[in-house]
This record gives sequence, structure tokens and C-alpha cells, in this order.
Amino acid sequence: MIELEISAASRVGCVRHDNEDMILVGYQFIRDDEYHTHIELGDKDRLMMAVADGMGGHKSGDVASSDTLHNLQFYFSDLPVGLDAGAFNEMVVEWLDSVNMMIDSKGNSDEQFKGMGTTLVALVYYDGDFYSLNCGDSRLYRFRDDELIQLTTDHSLDGMMGSREKHSSVITNCIGGGCTHSYIDLVQMTQDIRDGDIYLLCSDGLSDMMSDHRLNVYLSEGADANGLCDAAITRGGYDNVSVCLIKVKKQ
Repeated sequence: MIELEISAASRVGCVRHDNEDMILVGYQFIRDDEYHTHIELGDKDRLMMAVADGMGGHKSGDVASSDTLHNLQFYFSDLPVGLDAGAFNEMVVEWLDSVNMMIDSKGNSDEQFKGMGTTLVALVYYDGDFYSLNCGDSRLYRFRDDELIQLTTDHSLDGMMGSREKHSSVITNCIGGGCTHSYIDLVQMTQDIRDGDIYLLCSDGLSDMMSDHRLNVYLSEGADANGLCDAAITRGGYDNVSVCLIKVKKQ
């Protein structure tokens, strides 16, 4: 049995007027709110935990992130049971193609949505296995034995150069946003999930305001998702801030 203690929070920040981020935990969508839950997972259960950071301005980026997560939740819940890692990857690629078409089609039919897009980062539990998904520059971290490690690679100019010390606002991969060759990094993580691990999903509104060292300190002190959002906003909050923290207990 695996137990997950999850806290999630999504805030608008200090500069922007609208929140273009959204978080998905199971069937719960979080924006301008916080959420806490405790979940027990069996071998045949499935759970999607994801952060999407929309882009495209007022009434555009928020639509892209919402449409993407709602579409993902429906698609994921409808997957057949028993897919191995290869088949699961194929289904994710199929979904990416379809959601890109949906986002682009909406932009082509309505000028206010033209060019909208979103990042996506997720931690997924499906049929006894954990997977990470990443498209864009939102991030997945692991906090273990008082050490924070970024598990995903930013799909940005700095990420292409192999730099993790700074973050470029110019992303090279996303869902929609005029990106003609979107892709998702998918990693099976099952064997590396340990009792006591904490996994952090976040938009760049957190990672741009908080260095990895500072995040390490806050997590060492037991901060939850809302506490991390507060800390990023206190340090300037130049962007929307969304955080999902997943604490693992294995029995």
C-alpha cells in the first residue's frame, strides 16, 4: 500500500491580474485556491497530479491550461487497464497530438485564443507504476534525505544549454502556443520511489523566485504548498505561483 499526503495551492502573485496556472489532483482542479488530501493507492488505482502554466495573456493562457488539464483528466481516466510502459508512452503521445490540435483549432476559430499555449508537468500513478511527464519549463523536484534534486529538464533556451542555475523565459517546447513539434519527456519512476520522499510540482512562478537552495531550506522546515506560494510572493511574486507537494509513505 502507498499513501500520499498532498497539498496544492495556486495564486495569482503580485504583478499579474489573472491566474493562468492550474493544478489537477485526481478529479480536483485548483486555481486561486488551496487543496489538501490524503490518498491510499492500490495496484490497480490511477491518479494524475499535474501543474499547467498557461501563456497567451488575458482570457487565453488560463483557457489553455484549463482546457489541457480537463482534457488530460478525461483521457487518463478513460485509459484501459494493463498498459505496459511502452504502451502507456504511446497513449501519452497520442493524447499530446490530439490536445495540440484542440488548442490550435480553438485559436484558429477565435482570434482571442490565437497563439495560446501551456506547459505541463505531472506525476502519474497508473496500475502500480509511477511516471513523470514534462512538456515546457514547469518543474518536478524530489526532496529526499534533506536534499532537493530537479528531476525534469527545462524545455527552454537555458535548458538546451544544460544550465540549471538560471531560467530563461523563452521556452522551446509547449502544448499549443504555435509549437509545431511538441513532445513530452516521460520517465517511469516506480523503482526510485521511496518511503519519505517528497515530490514538488511547480510553475516557474515558484522556481524563478526561489533558488533550489532556498526551496531546500523551506522543505526542510516542513513548508506545505501554500507556504511555498507565500514565500515566492513575498520575494516579489512576478508571476502566477502554483505548487503541488506530494509526500510518500510506503507500507
